[in-house]
Amino acid sequence: MSTLLRAAPLLLAFAVAGCASAPGRTTNDDPYEGFNRGVYKFNDAVDRAALKPVAKGYRKVTPQFVRTGVGNVLSNLEYPGTFINQFLQGKVLLGLKDTGRFLLNSTLGVAGIFDVATPLGLQKDDEDFGQTLAVWGVPSGPYLTLPLFGPSSVRDAPSRVFDWFTTPLQYTDLPWEWDWAQRIISPIHTRSELLPLDETLQRTYDPYVFIRDAWVQQREFNIFDGNPPPETLEDVLEEDLEEEGLDPPPER
Repeated sequence: MSTLLRAAPLLLAFAVAGCASAPGRTTNDDPYEGFNRGVYKFNDAVDRAALKPVAKGYRKVTPQFVRTGVGNVLSNLEYPGTFINQFLQGKVLLGLKDTGRFLLNSTLGVAGIFDVATPLGLQKDDEDFGQTLAVWGVPSGPYLTLPLFGPSSVRDAPSRVFDWFTTPLQYTDLPWEWDWAQRIISPIHTRSELLPLDETLQRTYDPYVFIRDAWVQQREFNIFDGNPPPETLEDVLEEDLEEEGLDPPPER
């Protein structure tokens, strides 16, 4: 992990310097499509061989109320990343609200098993360091598919290093196995929740493009807190020209 930390500033510098998209916005610009499709096929093979069967078994033997509790605990363990990034983005009131939500669910909610905060009006938010970089004006750069992790971008991929250190279990006196148990159970639980969507994905003409475009739209939604600004006419024209292989007009 220390090697990863030393590499993080270089990766972040590459994300800032090597991107051409508008600051803050996430695009489906995909110059690495050949590489991305190769990684997608690898991830799909791993999913079919290992993750999906385990997720189906987990869903089959685990009652719904238990899965709900597991999902609540996992969400609560990851929640410090949300309010930390709220503060980094200058959203102080939202950061305080999300801190309160985490404390309520961690105490009255019995370590997050029960979501007692939502009925009290403290709705769940979703923030990560990739969104913080977007708010700071760092362009997204091209779309990127990561081995095992899936959809991302040049900006968001290295931000996972920061997000890794916002989970609280690694800062407790609990054995290290607890932290790794969380990281193993989390993808299994998440995959089990996505199983009903498999049939829809299989009916799409190109699942890779479907996942890419869906991820980009969802990312835009999250970065702009549900209110992404409309594209300007200039942006639309430039995208059309790029699709036709033509150079954009020179800046005046």
